[in-house]
Amino acid sequence: MVEPKRSASNMFEARTNDIHVSVETRFLENESEPDNQYFVWAYHIRITNHGTETVQLLSRHWIITDGMGRVQEVKGEGVVGEQPVLGPGGSYAYTSGTPLSTPTGMMRGSYLMQSRSGDRFEIEIPMFSLDSDHAKKILH
Repeated sequence: MVEPKRSASNMFEARTNDIHVSVETRFLENESEPDNQYFVWAYHIRITNHGTETVQLLSRHWIITDGMGRVQEVKGEGVVGEQPVLGPGGSYAYTSGTPLSTPTGMMRGSYLMQSRSGDRFEIEIPMFSLDSDHAKKILH
């Protein structure tokens, strides 16, 4: 069961079965070039195993949507070059980033996990927003 929720202005969380994923985002002003339509964000992810069985993260699948609705999918083995193993109560954290050509966007995705017994299952990465101060504000 997936229970996504937003817990703070830039913190997002989801829980699939016994695996908890939290994401914290940060706009990187110093690496962005707004005049050239180049905006960069960092995201910090923590994956925590609240279950009783050891699991390994095998691969990732990202769906990245920019502020114009253009979608890009990214699939690959592991995360930041690793396929971490999480024992019961264990966690793994990493930081990565993404550039967009718009000042806003969003990301969501999933990780393919494998239990010690060989069962494979997907866990959700919560949808999270990528917002910068360069986005036009619209009043309703």
